[in-house]
Amino acid sequence: MRATRLFILGALADGGPMHGHKIRAAAQMDRVELWADVKPGSLYGALRRMADEGIVEVVRTEQEGNLPARTVYGITDKGRTELVSLIRSVLADTKLRPDPIQVVLLHGGAISPDELHMAIQQRRDAYATQLHFWRTLRVAAQPHLTRLEAVAFDYTLMRLETELAWHDRLIAELANTTEPA
Repeated sequence: MRATRLFILGALADGGPMHGHKIRAAAQMDRVELWADVKPGSLYGALRRMADEGIVEVVRTEQEGNLPARTVYGITDKGRTELVSLIRSVLADTKLRPDPIQVVLLHGGAISPDELHMAIQQRRDAYATQLHFWRTLRVAAQPHLTRLEAVAFDYTLMRLETELAWHDRLIAELANTTEPA
């Protein structure tokens, strides 16, 4: 929810008042679901909750032609304070999130070595597929990226490259070990 709030407040702070559909379109255009825990479909409910909290406010209702009426939201002073607080919180959060794969490696003996190896290989291949997708997307997006957006893209690429390298190492260890996994 923190990322969703950050995205909405940032969009309203940067772009001024807008309706939920426009915020969702921006989220879809930026493809935030790929690189942040923001689901475009969750934005409407978040906007309503944030309005109840007073960090965004209803500015007006618009209707174009036969389209349904749309509520336009703006960021409040309380919302600007929340945005700054969220930015500071994210920048200060360096906690490395645990991955359950570490627990699997402790108890991997519950399945056969072949099954464990195959599952790790499939996991590695899934990371390789994601890396290929992100590299392709990076090339296509390059002409449209700001310098900081390019750095953000590279962050995702580097994380995936590290996952791939670690899985390659794990697979090598599984192949070279005679002890139980």
